[in-house]
Amino acid sequence: MQDTLTLEQQIDLQITSSGPMSVATYMGICLTHPTKGYYKGADPLGARGDFVTAPEISQMFGELIGFWLVNLWQQMSEPKAFTLVELGPGRGTLMADILRVACRAPGFRDALKLRLFETNPALMAEQNARLEAYEPKWLQDFENFDDGPVLIVANEFFDALPIRQFVRKEDGWHERQIGLVDGKRAFGLSPTPIPTSAMPDAVADAPTDSMLEVAFAGAEVMTRLAKIVARQGGSILAIDYGYGSTQTGDTLQGVRRHTFANVLEAPGETDLSAHVDFGALANVARAGGLAVQPLATQGEFLKRLGIAERAAALSGANPGSAEDIRIAHDRLVGQDQMGTLFKVFCAHSPGLMPPGFVS
Repeated sequence: MQDTLTLEQQIDLQITSSGPMSVATYMGICLTHPTKGYYKGADPLGARGDFVTAPEISQMFGELIGFWLVNLWQQMSEPKAFTLVELGPGRGTLMADILRVACRAPGFRDALKLRLFETNPALMAEQNARLEAYEPKWLQDFENFDDGPVLIVANEFFDALPIRQFVRKEDGWHERQIGLVDGKRAFGLSPTPIPTSAMPDAVADAPTDSMLEVAFAGAEVMTRLAKIVARQGGSILAIDYGYGSTQTGDTLQGVRRHTFANVLEAPGETDLSAHVDFGALANVARAGGLAVQPLATQGEFLKRLGIAERAAALSGANPGSAEDIRIAHDRLVGQDQMGTLFKVFCAHSPGLMPPGFVS
């Protein structure tokens, strides 16, 4: 019966029968419903999709991360077996660019075990087409990893994990929920207050009507990954839009066909995301026994890895593409484009010195 209903109808039915739902529940249904969720549908990337990620802009992005991974592998004394994991690999473009560079390092390819975490069948097919030569396997969870060091890459992954939102009122914080008003989905607040003492110290002095976003799902993922990396050695590299320390603000957004869209409309057809609280992720990683590098902007990180030099080399080899390469370079590192908005987070086993960060 339920599968004959649209996702909108299923959500409205759940609200009618069980009452208003949290923002996290709504995001989870919209994005990962088993048959009608956004990430179960067609390819959302590129000009025909809803958004474009850094790897789709230029090969330079992945190539520099490939160099970065080889550097860490060498710091770990070039283990004969290690696992390279990508969370949310998209079309496989990033990993293909990474491995084209990284596998030039003697021994890297022979030691590599490639693992991908993906839920979109269409994207899994594209990943396999691009990466088949590296014998990828797809993870079902974050529990069963092979022995040996683990290097994890997550580009625009944490922003898509569900968040909960809380609004401060005179009597405490109230969770923001989604209910029905005159038959239409609308935001409202739970009547039950949460004491200010139960919220992070960073928002203790937040004024009335401030909004706090808490990514319990992101914290859970980081907890599991940190446990694995702390036990086996390695690193977690996460690149996403977000902020360095816990703060207030409403960052929940919907995107459809490269345009901002109402998050309550067209569930399952709209990409939903929120800015990542990297400070919270850092606290979780440290609690799990990892060291954490100072957060870098994407522009700073890529410049330190040599993106200007790489752009110059590509332009020299392909003079006819020089202008396109310049535009891609500026889009990746420009302060008014992706360079400042996107941040680069790295947690790793103690003793490693990941390049691209200022200690």
